[in-house]
Amino acid sequence: MAKRPPKQKKPKFDPRSRGTTVEVEYDNFERALRLWKRKCSDAGTVQEVRERQAYTKPTEKRKKMKAAAKQRQKREMTKNKLHKKRLY
Repeated sequence: MAKRPPKQKKPKFDPRSRGTTVEVEYDNFERALRLWKRKCSDAGTVQEVRERQAYTKPTEKRKKMKAAAKQRQKREMTKNKLHKKRLY
C-alpha cells in the first residue's frame, strides 16, 4: 500500500496578506505617504473599516441602498430635464 506524501505546512507569513505597501524613494516620505493614502482609498480600505466599526442590520443596508438609488435617479432626472424656454 502506497503512503501518502507528508502534508505541507502552511507558511507562518503569507506575503499576499501584507496589505498595502509603498516603497520610499530618495528619502521622500511625504510622497510615499500620499501614494499610500491614494492606494488605500482606491482599494476601499478606509470605507470598509468605517463600515465594520458597528454592525448594520440587513434592513438598514437595504434602506440605505434604496435611498441612494432614489437620490441617484433624481439627480439623473434633473440632469436630463429639458428646460422650457419662454416663447414671448
